[in-house]
Amino acid sequence: MTSSTSAGARPRVPVRRLLPAEPLLRRLALMSLVNAVGDGLFVTVNVLFFTRSLGLTPGSVALGLTVAGVCGVFAGVPAGRLADRVGSKRLLLVLGPLEAAAVLGYAFVRSFAAFVVLACAATVLSRGAAAVRSALIARALPAEGQVRSRALLRSVANAGLVVGSGGAALALQADSYAGYVTMLVLDAVSFLGVTALLAGLPVAATAAARTGVGGRAAVGGRAGADRRTALRDRRYLLVTALHAVLELQLAVLTVGLPLWIVLGTEAPAATVAAVNVVNCLLVVLFQVRASRGVTDVPSAARACARGALLLAAGCLGYAAAQYGPGWAAAVALLAGSLVHTLGELLTSAGGWTLSLDLADARAHGEYQGVFLSGQAAAHVIGPLVVTLTAVDHGAAGWVVLAGLFALAGPALLPAVRGPVDAPAPAAP
Repeated sequence: MTSSTSAGARPRVPVRRLLPAEPLLRRLALMSLVNAVGDGLFVTVNVLFFTRSLGLTPGSVALGLTVAGVCGVFAGVPAGRLADRVGSKRLLLVLGPLEAAAVLGYAFVRSFAAFVVLACAATVLSRGAAAVRSALIARALPAEGQVRSRALLRSVANAGLVVGSGGAALALQADSYAGYVTMLVLDAVSFLGVTALLAGLPVAATAAARTGVGGRAAVGGRAGADRRTALRDRRYLLVTALHAVLELQLAVLTVGLPLWIVLGTEAPAATVAAVNVVNCLLVVLFQVRASRGVTDVPSAARACARGALLLAAGCLGYAAAQYGPGWAAAVALLAGSLVHTLGELLTSAGGWTLSLDLADARAHGEYQGVFLSGQAAAHVIGPLVVTLTAVDHGAAGWVVLAGLFALAGPALLPAVRGPVDAPAPAAP
């Protein structure tokens, strides 16, 4: 998606075609785009900034980010509960500027201890804000078509990441403190931009129009049912855990596959970039299409099951790359990444529906916090799991990962069975 906002009739035409026509969804898409561009700028340069400009060792950076990731796992539930009490929009208006301040704070870090403290604070804010945003979307958008809307937002976000990563290439080329700090400033500006867009988001009116409809899934819930608690909802916790296993696919792409390509196959190193391009383009182009047909809990579970089998097939493709010459290994890796990404599209669409339809709509903040905490935990332990299997043990390790995906996905089919309560939604 283009990020141009230049005046004139001609530049506006493609933007209008790319952005959704519905005003609320358009505003959310713009927020997602701005946020993702900032993320792309920061994520692309952060490790080099920490090591080359702040003087931290790679080991200390890895340790600090791991500690921060663990802290982030526990941020979603309290942030979600607070959003249920004070309102998602009101809380995000506070979290956005705090995230901006945290990013800018990295420019003033002078010790490892300060780095760890700041990284933990920034990660807690980021994970908490993600849970609150998910609850905001759940309450603000109409139930029908919400998964398709989330798919659109994810496509926009991936496009934004590509734009941000491309812009950060300039800072990488300069490899200077000033260049890296400029990326931090632009990322902070993106948080403030998202906050400004959020201030004009008409979530209250949208939610009011839906009062009595029955929340995300309106499937025969008991109007007077007692409010459920996510941490005591055994079915929701089981679904969260199983879907978290599927989220290990992110570590496969970002950690396992690059190391595997360089250390375990004869494929050229450029294959790493090719795999990333395949993944990003497919998500941008086909995430919305992959969400079609995912309309309720059973269809969401089936999508996750099919997606998990595709993830398993992708892992087997990666394993096959060990046994051929460079060109054959590259073909196997690209084919595996194609299948892998198709699985990612399906498991993402299914996961959104499960996280929403199985939740108590009066406590969307808490429930989304639990679900996203499961994802965060997978992202923290994922690099270790992938390293101990595929990277350390080659093809046999990839087969183990394939088996893990093939078991977790289909297990969601029996896990989701049973009636779903859907009380009336609370105001955002």
